[in-house]
Amino acid sequence: MTRLVLLNGAPASGKSTLAKVYLAARPMTLGLDVDTVRGMLGGWLERPVEAGLAARELAVAMARVHLLAGHDVLVPQYLGRLDFVLRLETLAGETGVPFVEIALVSDAADAVARFGRRATAPQTQEHRDAAALQERVGGAGELAQMHERLLAVIAARPATRTVVTVDGDVEGTYQRLVTALGETG
Repeated sequence: MTRLVLLNGAPASGKSTLAKVYLAARPMTLGLDVDTVRGMLGGWLERPVEAGLAARELAVAMARVHLLAGHDVLVPQYLGRLDFVLRLETLAGETGVPFVEIALVSDAADAVARFGRRATAPQTQEHRDAAALQERVGGAGELAQMHERLLAVIAARPATRTVVTVDGDVEGTYQRLVTALGETG
């Protein structure tokens, strides 16, 4: 059955890495990274809020088309407020597909340390963009607050399935993810 899956988690929690592994095993599933869409907008860093909102609307339109074509959509995105979670839930309802919320969790210190290591040696454009944006909005202190906001979203959404992330254990974390989705490997 077609479904819309939100893979929420703090920056550097493994969302993109897990999404790549997941997508490799599921042809035609759309990995819809809103940060990638945002990065496609010219001058987004000078207007990050406006660019972020535009990227979300573009992502919703893309997801709608793909869901209506009968294909799954996976959205790996940090969401520390409920507005876009609710927008995705509404989209699932409008397209008649289940909405599954997964949250990748670790402790705050681990999340901040992971982001710091990734920002020091970014491997993708999205990682470089995240580091540039984080530098503009408050650094490590903001990362700890983002982690707290993620936990608040999880608390407000009792159907959210949590997956504990272990730094460096992609395979084990991936297995916990597919189990949370009710799948096998």
